[in-house]
Amino acid sequence: MPTAPWMKGPLLLQPDEVLNASKPTTRRSSNRNSEAPEKALFGKESGMRGKKVIKKIIRNVEKLQGIEVLEESQIGESEEFEIGNWLEEIGSDGDVKKIDGKMPWKREEEELVLRKKAMRMRKWVKVMKAGVTQAVIDEIRSAWRDNELAMLKFSVPLCRNMDRAREIVEMKTGGLVVWSKKDVLVVYRGQNHGLTSKFSITEYSDCAGGEKVSSSTVTHVASGSNISTFPEKSKISTWGRSLYREDEEKDSKSIGIFMKGDENSQPVIGSLYERETDRLLDGLGPRFIDWWMRKPLPVDADLLPEVFPGFRPPTRFSPPNTRPKLTDEELTYLRKLSHPLPFHFALGRNRNLQGLANAILKLWEKCFIAKIAIKWGIQNIDSEQMANELKNLTGGVLLLRNKFLIILYRGKDFLPQGIANLVMEREMALRRCHLIEEGVRVKVAETFQVANEPLAKTSTVGTLSEFLEFVAKYGELEKENNELDIQIEAQKENLEKELRNQEHKLSILNGKIEKSVKKLAKLNSSWQPAEQDVDLETITVEERECLRKMGLKLTSCLVLGRRGVFDGVIEGVHQHWKHREVVKVITMQRAFVRVIYTAKLLIAESGGILVSVEKLKEGHAIIIYRGKNYRRPSKLMTDNLLTKREALQRSFELQRIGSLKFFAYQRHQAILDLKLKLTELKERRAGSPQG
Repeated sequence: MPTAPWMKGPLLLQPDEVLNASKPTTRRSSNRNSEAPEKALFGKESGMRGKKVIKKIIRNVEKLQGIEVLEESQIGESEEFEIGNWLEEIGSDGDVKKIDGKMPWKREEEELVLRKKAMRMRKWVKVMKAGVTQAVIDEIRSAWRDNELAMLKFSVPLCRNMDRAREIVEMKTGGLVVWSKKDVLVVYRGQNHGLTSKFSITEYSDCAGGEKVSSSTVTHVASGSNISTFPEKSKISTWGRSLYREDEEKDSKSIGIFMKGDENSQPVIGSLYERETDRLLDGLGPRFIDWWMRKPLPVDADLLPEVFPGFRPPTRFSPPNTRPKLTDEELTYLRKLSHPLPFHFALGRNRNLQGLANAILKLWEKCFIAKIAIKWGIQNIDSEQMANELKNLTGGVLLLRNKFLIILYRGKDFLPQGIANLVMEREMALRRCHLIEEGVRVKVAETFQVANEPLAKTSTVGTLSEFLEFVAKYGELEKENNELDIQIEAQKENLEKELRNQEHKLSILNGKIEKSVKKLAKLNSSWQPAEQDVDLETITVEERECLRKMGLKLTSCLVLGRRGVFDGVIEGVHQHWKHREVVKVITMQRAFVRVIYTAKLLIAESGGILVSVEKLKEGHAIIIYRGKNYRRPSKLMTDNLLTKREALQRSFELQRIGSLKFFAYQRHQAILDLKLKLTELKERRAGSPQG
């Protein structure tokens, strides 16, 4: 084969490239100068961690760029190392821009000092249910006059969403939250505190996202060693951009969507859920900035007008073969459907809700459920009055109402304004057609009428002639006395009907009482309590006092529940007496007479000696001594008492009989009152002039 052309010539080396065989080639001799550029950039650095590795990487970068290496003494003296001056970024236009940043683990000294001071604070401003009101802001500013930090402690409902509380505080006060723990926030006033003293929240206007932004938007700046807050007047399209700092935007869950190819496009911040809700609520009114739950913010119904000019309830028309009334299944389905929906309005006013009703009607054109939250911390609010007025104004169906929320359904017969106008136009057109047809029919009838022909006889039912004949035959009726008699007769009929209803309910209660009495008698027949022994063992006063103290010191006890004394209780007493001489029985009975009866029953069944009955926190303690001549019986469970299940049934029947007798007594009193009213009504009718 032919020889390669580069192998024919002599091998020539430069003088400085000739190998020196006199110096041994060791592993140590391969220093950093002989390393390849790839290894200097991407090679692993062993035996180092943290800042040392970063310093070594920076040295390698400096060597590759031909930059003079910093002296080791200067590196050792400076504890804080910045790499912002050595890193560069290539922009989209090809220009090289330097990044003026710091290491991520580096913290500002002033921020650490502020946090330490915040942890030692013991005085705070209490934020009540109403939220961050003007009074709270005034207290914060008065606290800032003496100290650069102010501590806030939140009550419900804001304490359940501290992220939202932080946004509200920073937006309203112009400060910066530097420390938070549970329901506590510490706000820093900033170095230029003079600006925040004139800061105030003014009128809120609609923004692109449908939310409200004040004319003064708080911008937080934390750069270098300074932490400052100052208001900045700028037009911001979204609410979230004015509330979060730069470092919080990185950790937030909001989504920024940019259109490619459009340099002037603004990012859309917020999840799809928030954006769709903002689009739904856009144009309904100003937002409630003190909202304590997650975003989106609802419409503040208190800022809507109290009286809306030209307001009228919506037109309602049921579809064919349908009823406007909801069934139980439909009501349950709508309640479940409204649970995950966001709140559309926040209300804190009882009356004058025409502006809110008009906004609800606009909302119902897009969503068939309106969810209204009731504001916290407002005095003399009545959710029932709110719901009734909204129901009368809108004509909707009330799905749910409590002290926290009101849910209204637009109804099956609701018509949007556009559809209602079309229906009215069709109705008017149909009436015009009917009138035209009637006019044509009359003309045709007049045309074909034969002259001198008698008219057909018509009926006189319901006419004036029939009434005149009736008056002439029976005479004029006395209107005043007749109306009075009719009222008295109507009252009498209502009272008699109510009396029959109460008597029927009383008969049902009496039947239930008789049934329960029979069951109780059957259970009592199987219960034969033992008689107390006449020849009882006696103990001295000193022994009784000693046994009482022993019984009170016992930690183990026997608790009597609603079953009372049954065979298992007597077995437990003997089990206690197996290891100790005294047993402590605790009963929950309140009446002292019942406690004494229970103590006598326990003594009769067990054969012990009653030491004392003491009143404790848990109940009454019955201390029983087993006696000096005690012998353990061969059969612990007695046959003359009820079992555990039978004792529970007996307790149920006793409770049932007591409640039934109480209601029967109420029915009996109601019957007596109705009979008294009937008697008075008869006397009133007998004393009238007609009677």
